[in-house]
Amino acid sequence: MKASFQNNAPEVLAALNATTLRALEKCGLKAEDYAKRLCPVDTGNLRKSIDHKVDPDERAVYIGTNTEYAAYVELGTGKYILGGRPTPWRYQDENGRGHTTQGQPAKPYLKPAVAEHAREYRGILEGELKNGCDPAAGSDELPQSIDKVSEERGLNQK
Repeated sequence: MKASFQNNAPEVLAALNATTLRALEKCGLKAEDYAKRLCPVDTGNLRKSIDHKVDPDERAVYIGTNTEYAAYVELGTGKYILGGRPTPWRYQDENGRGHTTQGQPAKPYLKPAVAEHAREYRGILEGELKNGCDPAAGSDELPQSIDKVSEERGLNQK
């Protein structure tokens, strides 16, 4: 009796990659939402600037902001930051008025958005990988590459 095998590794790897990227996008959206909820608001610019980015090459998601003062809000300043300045200092505002400050306490919004929800993100990743790579698991959101391959082979039984 003669047996033959077909190498489906490229299709499986494509499906795994698509599923992983979809899971990372979901985690990024969740983390972004949590960070925006935790972010202190004055003008709203910092909150609006919070964003996430999925890096497909690294298979990672990054959350952050591009505002100049974001780190000061997250980490604090002056005597409130580790290794910060222990003494007060004076500065002038845009109207030329002098002010004295000892710094500003930290109001973390990025770190807790990630660290406090790590289990949830892990659950998203596990769920997507389980459902996205196993048609028997009942996922209606199969990666496009699986649907395409199945259709080409006449395997779709919808």
